[in-house]
Amino acid sequence: MSKPLKQIHLAAHFPGVNNTTVWSDPRAGSHIDFGSFAHFARTAERAKFDFLFLAEGLRLREQGGQIYDLDVVGRPDTFTVLAALAAVTDRLGLTGTINSTFNEPYEVARQFASLDHLSDGRAAWNVVTSWDAFTGENFRRGGFLPQEERYSRAKEFLATANELFDSWRGDEILADRATGVFLSDAEAGAFVHSGQHFDIHGRFNVPRSPQGRPVIFQAGDSEEGREFAASSADAIFSRYARLDTGRAFYADVKSRLARYGRRPDQLLVLPAASFVLGDTDQEAEELAREVRRQQVSGATAIKHLEFVWNRDLSSYDPEGPLPDIDPDPGEHHIARGRAQVRMYRDPLATAREWRALAEANGWSIRDLVIETGNRQNFVGTPATVAATINDYVQQDASDGFILVPHITPGGLDEFADKVVPLLQEQGVFRADYEGTTLRDHLGLAHPDEARAGDEAREARAAS
Repeated sequence: MSKPLKQIHLAAHFPGVNNTTVWSDPRAGSHIDFGSFAHFARTAERAKFDFLFLAEGLRLREQGGQIYDLDVVGRPDTFTVLAALAAVTDRLGLTGTINSTFNEPYEVARQFASLDHLSDGRAAWNVVTSWDAFTGENFRRGGFLPQEERYSRAKEFLATANELFDSWRGDEILADRATGVFLSDAEAGAFVHSGQHFDIHGRFNVPRSPQGRPVIFQAGDSEEGREFAASSADAIFSRYARLDTGRAFYADVKSRLARYGRRPDQLLVLPAASFVLGDTDQEAEELAREVRRQQVSGATAIKHLEFVWNRDLSSYDPEGPLPDIDPDPGEHHIARGRAQVRMYRDPLATAREWRALAEANGWSIRDLVIETGNRQNFVGTPATVAATINDYVQQDASDGFILVPHITPGGLDEFADKVVPLLQEQGVFRADYEGTTLRDHLGLAHPDEARAGDEAREARAAS
């Protein structure tokens, strides 16, 4: 008997300030005007996507002491944007990145519970940590938390927030929820938490929200990040969008769930992916090459090389050869606030590898950055892209994808109009929403239902 087809999960990442965006395209619009967010969200909802995702930066990135050029558009507050989008959408999930290093559990839990109420149960939280003192300077906490402790704080932060979400839970409270009248002696909102990072007590002031708790996402790829996701998250972002590496990551993360008493279907694996569509596969490949050159200008190529070399390379010709000088492995880095800095833990080895590639292929600096950087993951006709996405999901390389278009805000339109209908015809993507909450879209149980199921299984095992 053949295995039933898995249903594909699709989401949309509002590009914001990142290296996928093609600013020079005449179709490119504002990344801070609400009209851009609204258009993007409505397109995702029209296509029946699970959710929209917003990243967040708590400080403008710098390079060589100057604001990084992609950041000059600014970084609007995540909660403000998502709350506004709740008013112009009906079913689309609303996922925001909120930092666990520079916030407090009470305020974050209150904001997410409020968003879940305002959206009728569509809120999700991407729990992240901050690794650099540079960001901490905005909070007068630069360097206050050693890097090795950031996941310790994150785990306790999430556990504390869950205690707050659950503080309105109780049989007498849930019984009166239908009438909207709470018993005067119910311990609604009472909480006490004493731990390594937080020592708080009081009363949480937002009632139980439609989802009970927001859906929890985790974005770390480290050993600590994978364990954090396996123990506590509903979904994990993945940077592995190739079939072989995607299957290895998928198998590794799913294998960790059992030690926490969880099933494989209780954690979704969702890589980010970009795409280029064409009338033919060859046309799409040509468009993809053009897009990559638009994404990586000469100036951008030099700045990217500076991440590795940790030197001012502004005097080098981006169309010329790589520098003869070696990277500076010193702790003080020319780029500040950029996650890419962490990707190159051994800059001397990276430089040797890149020089060998450039020499073997005759690549300039710009060519090298284009060829070693993020390529479009799905390139081809709508039929080709739909088939590839489905193949990845059916072969357990992912449970779906978070799509990152290179044009804002209309870059998702063509995918919605041409690829989604093909997936629907194949029976692997919904024709319409079947539920109202984000948990419904993702196939995740309400926390109270999940807890009741766990208790029932434990009781059967004990009898």
